[in-house]
Amino acid sequence: MKKERIVSRGLDANLHAALGQVTGGLSPATLATAFLDWWLHMIGSPEKQAELIRLSLEPSIRDGEKDPRFADPAWEAYPYNIMSHSFLAAQNWWDAATTDMHGVDPKHAKIVNFVTRQWLDMISPANFAATNPVVQKRTQEEGGQNLLRGARYWMEDFNRLLAKKPRTSDRYVVGKDLATTPGDVVMQNDLVELIRYRPTTAKVHPEPILIVPAWIMKFYILDLTAQRSLVAYLRDQGFEVFILSWKNPDETDADLSMKDYIDLGIQAAIRRVKELGHPRLHTAGYCLGGTLLSIVAAALARDGDESLASVSLLAAQVDFSEPGELGLFINESQVAFLEDIMATQGYLKADQMAGAFQLLRSNDLIWSRVIRHYLLGERTPDNPLMAWNADATRMPARMHTEYLRRLFLTNDLAKGRFRVDDNAVALSDIRADIYCVATETDHVSPWTSVYRLALLTDTDVTFVLTNGGHNGGILSEPGHKGRHFRFAHKTEGDTHMTAPEWFDTHAARDGSWWPHWAAWLKDHSSHKVETAALNDTLGAAPGDYVFG
Repeated sequence: MKKERIVSRGLDANLHAALGQVTGGLSPATLATAFLDWWLHMIGSPEKQAELIRLSLEPSIRDGEKDPRFADPAWEAYPYNIMSHSFLAAQNWWDAATTDMHGVDPKHAKIVNFVTRQWLDMISPANFAATNPVVQKRTQEEGGQNLLRGARYWMEDFNRLLAKKPRTSDRYVVGKDLATTPGDVVMQNDLVELIRYRPTTAKVHPEPILIVPAWIMKFYILDLTAQRSLVAYLRDQGFEVFILSWKNPDETDADLSMKDYIDLGIQAAIRRVKELGHPRLHTAGYCLGGTLLSIVAAALARDGDESLASVSLLAAQVDFSEPGELGLFINESQVAFLEDIMATQGYLKADQMAGAFQLLRSNDLIWSRVIRHYLLGERTPDNPLMAWNADATRMPARMHTEYLRRLFLTNDLAKGRFRVDDNAVALSDIRADIYCVATETDHVSPWTSVYRLALLTDTDVTFVLTNGGHNGGILSEPGHKGRHFRFAHKTEGDTHMTAPEWFDTHAARDGSWWPHWAAWLKDHSSHKVETAALNDTLGAAPGDYVFG
C-alpha cells in the first residue's frame, strides 16, 4: 500500500523550490560562500595578483593545446584565429586565477573554477553565428536556411521545455525497438518488478545472475537493442539472467527510504530467485545499483549468509570521499536546499538531476548541440541511447536525502557506519569474489574513485578499466570499434597500488570487456545443468514499471 504523505509548504521550502527552478537545483549559498572565500584570499595575495597581471599582459595558450571547438581549419583564418586564441588565453587566465590559491578551501577553489568554466563555455565564439566561421560558411552555402531551421528547432525545444516534455524519439519504442529480449515478470511489489530472461541454451549454470540497475535510470540501458544487450549476451553464454525494473516514484512515494530499496528491491529479488530453485546466485550492480548491492552483500556476509556466488560492480562507487566534480556541490547547504525543493513535490525531478550531469560535460552535452541544432540547422540523429536517456526517472524525497547524507556527506559505507537492520555493515566482511569495472572518462563515477574498492575489501578483486564514459564504456559489446580495457587480479594480502601506478603498469587490450567478465563468471560457477521450464509468470518483459 502507498503511504500518505504530509507535504511541507513552509515559506523557506517554497522560496528555495522557486530558486531551484532558476539555478537548476544548485544552492546559491554554496556558490556565494565559495566565491567569497576565493575573493577574500585573492585581494589578500599580492603575489597572485602580480601573476595574473603578467598573464593579462602576456596572454598565452598552453603548448600543444587543441580545443575541439576550434578544430576546423576555418578557425585558423583571420579574424577567427584572433578570436579563438584570445578565448583560449582568457580561459587559461581564469584557470590560473581560480587554482593554486593559498589558503582557499580546496573544494571552494574547485567550485569557483567549475563555475567560471561554465560561463566561459557559454560565451565561446564558437557558440555565435557572427563569430563562428563554420556557421557562416554554412549560412552562405544555404542562403540562411540553416538559421531558419535552427530557429524552428529552438521554438520546438522551447515549447517542449515549457510543457516539461523533453524531445523524445518516435523511432525507438520500448518493447518494440528497445528492451526486446524475451523474458517474463516473475515478481512485482510496490517498488520493483523482477524480470527473468528466457534461456537460449539447453544447459545453464545453476547460479543465475541478478542485475541491479541504478534507481535513477530505466533498466533497459542493459537491454538496449538486440545488438547492444548485456543481458542477452550473458543469457547466450549459458546463464539464467534476472534484472530489477524500478518503479518511477511520484509524490505518493515520498517516504520511501533506502531501507525500502534494500528490502523491497534487492532482498526481495534474492528471495524470489531462491524460490525459483537457485540457492546461490551471482549478483551485478550498475552505478547506484552497484552501491546498493555492495551494502546488501556486506549485510548478508555480516549475517553469515553465503548465497552470493560473486559480486560484480559496474561503474559503481562505494567510497565517496573523492566523487569527482559531481561532489563539488554536495554539502550541507546544497543538501538542505534540495530537501526544501523535494518537500514541495515529494521527489527530485529527472531534469533537475540531468542538468547537473550535463554541466559536467557542458561542451559535449550542451553547447555542441546548440551549435549543431540552432546554428547549423542539424538535428542530432535519433539513436537508442538518446531515446533511453530521454526516458528519465525521479527519486523519492526521503531516499534521496538519505543517499546524499549517508553516502556523499558522511561517507558512512566506506567508514563502516552504514546501518542495515540496526547494525553496521562493513565491506571488509564480504567474502564473495568481486569483479569491479570502471570507465576511463566517467564523469559520474570517476574510475579513480571506483578503484578505492580495493582498499576497503578483504576478498579477491578483479579490477577492470575500460575506455569510454559512464554509459558507453559499460555498453561495450563485442565488435564495438575502438574498445580496449585493462585488468588485474588482486588477491587478499597483495600490496596496494595507487590508481596512477595501476594504470601505468597494466597494458590495454583491444576489444570488449564482456567476454572477459563472462569467462570470470564461468570460473566462479558450477557445472551446467538442464534448463528448467518456467511456469509462474506475471506477464511478459519488459513489464509495466518501465512505462511509468
